[in-house]
Amino acid sequence: MKGKVLFVAGLATGYVLGTRAGRERYRQIQTSWAKVWNAKPVQKQVGKVEDFAKARASEVPGVLLNGAKKVVNVVTSDQSKEQKVESAKKAAVDTASEIGKSVKAGTKRSASATAAASADTSADSSDKTE
Repeated sequence: MKGKVLFVAGLATGYVLGTRAGRERYRQIQTSWAKVWNAKPVQKQVGKVEDFAKARASEVPGVLLNGAKKVVNVVTSDQSKEQKVESAKKAAVDTASEIGKSVKAGTKRSASATAAASADTSADSSDKTE
């Protein structure tokens, strides 16, 4: 999915930069893009992504610090060069895995919070209709 989004973004950028239709066509594209970007559904999703990133951003430095400490411990150990490389690689993979788990846990918490907020909204609207 990420690859597809990047591909489409690249196509759009290439078209805009490479077009020979002139400034008028460029402004049409720019206006259309602004309408899409400023649409409520798009901005709602942008807000969710920003909130998620802010919530997860505080956890990542701690995980990275622990991973860096593991790598430093491996490098300064009395192992052979090959063992150090393998141990450092394992520490890096473990750190990446921990970051992934943190993100997944945050996604589940976000989904639960969204469901709870949605249920609250539904309850409020049903109270108003009665």
